[in-house]
Amino acid sequence: MKKEWKFGTELDKRTQQELIRLAYEGKERSYSPYSGFEVGAALLAKNGTVYLGCNIENAAYSVTNCAERTAFFQAVSEGVTEFQAIAIVGGLKGSKSGELCAPCGVCRQVMMEFCDPKEFQIILEDGKGGCFAKTLEAFLPFGFGPGNLKKKE
Repeated sequence: MKKEWKFGTELDKRTQQELIRLAYEGKERSYSPYSGFEVGAALLAKNGTVYLGCNIENAAYSVTNCAERTAFFQAVSEGVTEFQAIAIVGGLKGSKSGELCAPCGVCRQVMMEFCDPKEFQIILEDGKGGCFAKTLEAFLPFGFGPGNLKKKE
């Protein structure tokens, strides 16, 4: 599911909080019958569209998909490949306030594929009703991405 959202060039607190709110919409769609841990994500594309994602579990755990990747894959399937930020929330089924829920390593690698690590912002709840943002580079120092595969001339 995607949502239209108008934003400025800065990810101010109001924008961060709105993305957290939208991530909760994604969390409500979680399919997590095995762990009971629901995760939602709201991915802000540079064109202003927000793509929602939820975690989708599977009885064969290795094919479970995280909320972050669900949002990225939906956006990419629609031809969108430039992103500004992602908000991530998570908690036990039915919880209304989140706990700190950072992206897993696989999701960080997907972000590295499409995002500038120095600019892309990851927004998380702080577990106290607030939120904070850090760059992808802060979450994935020395990351490996498309730039590593370009031939040096």
